[in-house]
Amino acid sequence: MEHEVGPARAGSGGSPEAEVHPGYWRFYDAVAARQVREWLISEPPGVVLDMSAGGARFGQLAVEAGHRVLHVCAIPDASLGEAGVQAVAADASDLSWVRDASLDAILAEAGALSEHLATEHTFGQLHRVLKPGGRLLICVDSLVLGLARLAEQGRWPELADVPSADVVLVPNEDGSITRCFWPEELQGVLTDFGYDVEWVRPRSVLSQEAVSRALAQNPASFDTLVETEIALAKEREGESTGIHLVAAARRR
Repeated sequence: MEHEVGPARAGSGGSPEAEVHPGYWRFYDAVAARQVREWLISEPPGVVLDMSAGGARFGQLAVEAGHRVLHVCAIPDASLGEAGVQAVAADASDLSWVRDASLDAILAEAGALSEHLATEHTFGQLHRVLKPGGRLLICVDSLVLGLARLAEQGRWPELADVPSADVVLVPNEDGSITRCFWPEELQGVLTDFGYDVEWVRPRSVLSQEAVSRALAQNPASFDTLVETEIALAKEREGESTGIHLVAAARRR
């Protein structure tokens, strides 16, 4: 059973939420960068395929950690890459151009794999190109986001039916469709496709209102809020909180 839900993707730079909660998305980006850095430094440098949405900023973090980075982009323009990142013009949903077991790690940030509706097929491809023991870090849209969009649309029957749905698909204002996950689903799909899941965590726990209010009252609290968010995400491992889920796994 599939459900298509909601309007625009949360967290996009053009979201009306950015105006309602000024400063929140800068905070959110800092949390994401901190989580990615922690993951990158936990292993020796190697070859990283960056499939992240929104440019090569996450790939640049990998370069800073000593990795060699290939960043997949749809437009054949090397200027889209950051310093030290090799931009590759390719379809991220088709990795036939990548040799078997040739990558040390894959980074798919900013909800990139939620754009791959046949996510199981993508996970199979990622498993093929990763070396045994190779690592995977992904960020996907959460079921909480899907439920919120259903509520915004007033689609109460669909909202009630979501817990029994096999797949939750979300149409966006630009006509694209994304897929939302709950933690157990994401962990199950990864396990089925040959990964040992290290953890599944919410990207965020603190609400936009709480962060915006704290920053308005004390802008100097920014770093403390980031530290707090990182700690809370680790404590809430396995919970479906916030708009994105982050998962770390290893190829068997």
